[in-house]
Amino acid sequence: MGACHEPGRHAPGRAALPLGSAAPRRSLGPARYLAPRVRPGRPEYSLRVSVPQPPVALYVHLPFCVARCPYCDFVVYAGGDARGPRARAGQLYEAVRRELELRADALDERFGRPGDAGSREPLRSVYFGGGTPSLVPGEWLKRLMATVRMRFGIASHAEVTLEANPGPDERGDAAAFAGAGVTRISFGAQSMDPGELRRIGRRHSPEDVAAAVAEARAAGIGSINLDLLYDIPGQSVAAWEETLRAALALAPDHLSLYALTLDDPDEEGITGVGGDHLPTPPGARRWRDRARLDQDEDRAADQYRLATDLLGAEGWRGYEISNWARPGHESRHNLVYWQRDPYEAAGPGAHAFDGRTRRWNAAAMEPYLAALLPDRAEGGRAEEGRGGRPGLPPGGGEVPDPQAAAAEEMILALRLDRGVAEAAASEPPLVGVRSWAEEAGLLESVLIDGESRVRLTTQGRLLSNELFSRLV
Repeated sequence: MGACHEPGRHAPGRAALPLGSAAPRRSLGPARYLAPRVRPGRPEYSLRVSVPQPPVALYVHLPFCVARCPYCDFVVYAGGDARGPRARAGQLYEAVRRELELRADALDERFGRPGDAGSREPLRSVYFGGGTPSLVPGEWLKRLMATVRMRFGIASHAEVTLEANPGPDERGDAAAFAGAGVTRISFGAQSMDPGELRRIGRRHSPEDVAAAVAEARAAGIGSINLDLLYDIPGQSVAAWEETLRAALALAPDHLSLYALTLDDPDEEGITGVGGDHLPTPPGARRWRDRARLDQDEDRAADQYRLATDLLGAEGWRGYEISNWARPGHESRHNLVYWQRDPYEAAGPGAHAFDGRTRRWNAAAMEPYLAALLPDRAEGGRAEEGRGGRPGLPPGGGEVPDPQAAAAEEMILALRLDRGVAEAAASEPPLVGVRSWAEEAGLLESVLIDGESRVRLTTQGRLLSNELFSRLV
């Protein structure tokens, strides 16, 4: 994909994770730094009452890329769909704008309009993920932001993130993005080694990353993230250290470090009609088969430990399994996912959560456009009055049962460096495996802000799958 965002890249789930780690499938409705909610008379981590709640964040999926990277299994449309005479970008942007209107209508009916007395609060975070959202013309981004601001409300100090590729023909106009309200840019750097970038099909250079960061700073963007990949086929521990040090030299505010994970959405059964992923192209499947031969779990573990030690020595906080930040620059959006707060979403393949129900849009673009632009002319332009009224796109949803919801909340909380309160660790679902996990060196008891808490050790982060699989 283009920017390859933080889970959030996303978000809970599918973004590449540290060796052995696990989380629910990445919610395209790609992650906020919110204070934990404490209810009087209940342990902090007791499962929240499963009632629908208004969103505190919004994810908007813009799926276009100049080219599709062979390792990417996010919802991406590349080549002629993104640029040229047959491009469908303009149609998609209008369809997303219409979906935002329809989702806002539903929220108004359920919870009242934003700003009304006693109704829902304005959004704390907005995240434009993809794809490569930096391909979006500045005027279109302003239109989308205007719709969000008018229909959802945006808090005065909200975090507004846009994913970008660092290449000169892909990073877009940082000044226009800032003018539209973007406060944070996440660049898909992936590596600072030219050979590694070519190996994984990236089109930019390390010099492009430096130029992109400089342009964003000059435009007044207040927070910058760099996505980096480790366990790239054939990547040595020394080469990974060079990438980390080169990235730090650019003075970003946040780093998302992902092990290159080569999944197969087709085998997982999530690419059919109504599925939230697209089929893997044959060429990408062949590339992944070859690449897996040059990956190494032990080397990946050494790379993760090196990053943990190096960044810790530089004063960075590893606040989540895959994410490090300078103080005050934690991704507030992704923290919404990990704290299981409610969020809305729009765009092909996008996921939303209202505190009880998880909902997703199908990934296929044609049904998405057909639902939201029924007035399209044969040439593809939208012409008012030609068809029926716009309707919500196809997709699906599910309500996790209480046991699954409790396990999900525990897993998401353990991804964070604060872990869970001692009281929660002494209750299901963690209490049954806690002794084993502590003896295995996966969990530790710590005092944070005067409170006893239980969290993953570095070894626990590396082997978190071993623990998480016993919670579900």
